[in-house]
Amino acid sequence: MLKEISAPKWHVPLLQEFFILSYILLAPFVGPYADSMPKGRVMFVTNFIKLAGCLAMLAGMPPLYAYAIVGLGAAAYSPAKYGILTEYLPPRELVKANSWMEGATVAAIVLGAVFGGLMISPKLAGAFMHHWGLDAWFSVPQFAIVVIVFLYLGAAWVNLHIPVVAIDHKPPRKNPVFLLYDFMHSFRLLWKDPLGQVSLAVTTLFWGVGATLRLVVLAWAAFNLKFELTHATQLTAMSAVGIAVGAAIAGKWVKLEDSVKVLPAGIILGLTVIAMIVVTDWRIAALLLFLIGVLSGFFVVPLNALLQHRGHLLMGAGHSIAIQNFNENLGILVLLGAYTFMVGNGVHIHWVIVTFGLFISLAMTVIWRRHRYDQVH
Repeated sequence: MLKEISAPKWHVPLLQEFFILSYILLAPFVGPYADSMPKGRVMFVTNFIKLAGCLAMLAGMPPLYAYAIVGLGAAAYSPAKYGILTEYLPPRELVKANSWMEGATVAAIVLGAVFGGLMISPKLAGAFMHHWGLDAWFSVPQFAIVVIVFLYLGAAWVNLHIPVVAIDHKPPRKNPVFLLYDFMHSFRLLWKDPLGQVSLAVTTLFWGVGATLRLVVLAWAAFNLKFELTHATQLTAMSAVGIAVGAAIAGKWVKLEDSVKVLPAGIILGLTVIAMIVVTDWRIAALLLFLIGVLSGFFVVPLNALLQHRGHLLMGAGHSIAIQNFNENLGILVLLGAYTFMVGNGVHIHWVIVTFGLFISLAMTVIWRRHRYDQVH
């Protein structure tokens, strides 16, 4: 859509910033909103907000602003999507449920990238539209948005069939000032809780690093493997598949009470990332990215489940996931900013990879040692 309207190139990375801004600015309000009514109804309403963003894009609103509306819906959808698990399931089932949720989410990401590429292909989508006479009504990118509109309608229909459970953490007041104070209180509460602290620190680190590594991998594939952008993006799908496998392994073998025992996998992950600099064969590169994905899924899923459990006990699942989203997206902004700074100052891609790998391993070591110290004292 941006290319179609001849938008400046710098609008492309800015698009993601517009999307995640809602997660940060609305964090004090989306958690209480998700906890104020049945989660299925929250997801129904927020799916229609995303739908409105798509329709605004079709109506001619600049994609940056229209995608910000979609981000608004996504920010409010997330606390309900993950928070519903703690309302339906006992603690012993949370790791397994999170492995299914993460696996399904990663599958959606991979399939979305594949089908998204097909839907904007002038050869495939263009030929299909011409055959049915749709090219008189829509451009190829517009038709892709129309397809997404129907996907959101389907998702909203599914939301209507989610069983209703009792609301156990409804906010006492809806005053924005109170909600802001309540968010800060919950924020401090979760960071002071020993188990909440370690799980929040790890998930924040994971998503910040993950978002940055996606860009790092594209630059690395271009330099080390001499890949074009199309092949490089296909290669990143290997890490997504690995995350799904790692999540499945964690769901089968890791219990909620043993969640923090997976922290050493995060230390190994950082060292594995550094190994990327010596790889020049695409087959070894694919295996390495798959291994990075497996380690990521294995250590983040149990800690995600632990964070949901602690958050549900301390303040309500919607509140805790909104705080998690707030921290994670701040992490993304900071680490993407660090990557942008390094690229802007001409730092070689190998030094960028070594820096991020060491940062992951050192940060995970500090979190692990801090947790072991808290257990002793």
